[in-house]
Amino acid sequence: MLPAQRAPRPSARPPLPSQRRLFFVAAGLLVAGETIFWTMLAAVQSNSGAAALDGPVHDGLVASRNPLATSILTAVTTVTSPLWMTVIGCMLALAWAAWKREIWRPALLVGAMAAALAVSTLIKHDVARPRPAASDFMLGPDDALSFPSGHTFGAGVFLCVLSYLLVTARGTRTSKRTTSALGFAAAAAGTLVVAFSRLYLGYHWLTDVLASIGLALAVTGTVILADGLRTARAARLPAPAVPAAQAAMPAPAYAAQEYPSEDGPLEPDAHRLGDHHRRG
Repeated sequence: MLPAQRAPRPSARPPLPSQRRLFFVAAGLLVAGETIFWTMLAAVQSNSGAAALDGPVHDGLVASRNPLATSILTAVTTVTSPLWMTVIGCMLALAWAAWKREIWRPALLVGAMAAALAVSTLIKHDVARPRPAASDFMLGPDDALSFPSGHTFGAGVFLCVLSYLLVTARGTRTSKRTTSALGFAAAAAGTLVVAFSRLYLGYHWLTDVLASIGLALAVTGTVILADGLRTARAARLPAPAVPAAQAAMPAPAYAAQEYPSEDGPLEPDAHRLGDHHRRG
């Protein structure tokens, strides 16, 4: 039996610059998101800081309503409800898994959406903040709690995580910063539109949607960190074992397919033996 020669295990070394940059981005999103969320929570509990803007912003948007904006923002808030976001995310993940034949990235998207739904539900019941006056609701009654905004949180996670996964997807990976910036700018813009729709339609306070934006950033940072750690670990795995004689053996100059038979290509020695008998 030929001895197996295993490629040497790579020595411990710092991540590549692109990996380090990814870790810094993930850490930045986590810190920024957590800071925004806890700042808004403290303002709500103490009824100070940004919470002082809740009433004026709500009253101003209620007074500025018009039919066109109401129609557009009603469609936006209907499509981005937590239920619809969950359905859309799961269907997209299943399609991605079937088309690309991979599990990790679709699982990241579904996991992020599930985490957003669970975290939002837990915080709502823990803070137990009431919504604005029901008379200002434009789409009928809603007895759910107000802090944070489930629409904004779910849409922000869906758009930001999806943007990251698409930009760094296998086969479409790009090093162009412009592409990444445009993708995340579109995700941020979509999240802000959803947040504005919840304020405009009268279902949330300003601090509700700001806290949700912070949570969405934190979840996105967690997803990027998990994906980056997995990529770095895969890059450090040792190469598979290769027989030493096979690794040192040069490739044959002939092609076995040039001598077909009913049972498949013959071995080179068999070809030479047959030629010898025919010459004899």
